[in-house]
Amino acid sequence: MLKKTLAALLALFAAAAFAAVDVNEASVADLDSIKGIGPGTSAKIVEQRKAAKFKDWDDLVQRVSGIGDKRAAKLSAEGLTVGGAPYKASDKKAVAVKTPKAVAAAEKAPELAPIKK
Repeated sequence: MLKKTLAALLALFAAAAFAAVDVNEASVADLDSIKGIGPGTSAKIVEQRKAAKFKDWDDLVQRVSGIGDKRAAKLSAEGLTVGGAPYKASDKKAVAVKTPKAVAAAEKAPELAPIKK
């Protein structure tokens, strides 16, 4: 019986350790517990949150300096959420970022260029 009780308690602690931390509800200590967020970033988040809660990840990235798309993806992987949602790169941003590179690559690669008659 003692082993079952101990196992249940350990399972609860493990679940709590992997629980998501919502940026709109978290304390400074909760934010600091996320790998990749230090005192400076947590202070910026709390300061911006005083004005208004974050609507979504794009709002967080736009309002908090030092957090871009790459860092947002890493923080989400560590358990940070915005409104309970994990980070997902928007398709619009992905296309905007890839399009200039794809055009430049196509111009440099002759096998991808249209055949001229």
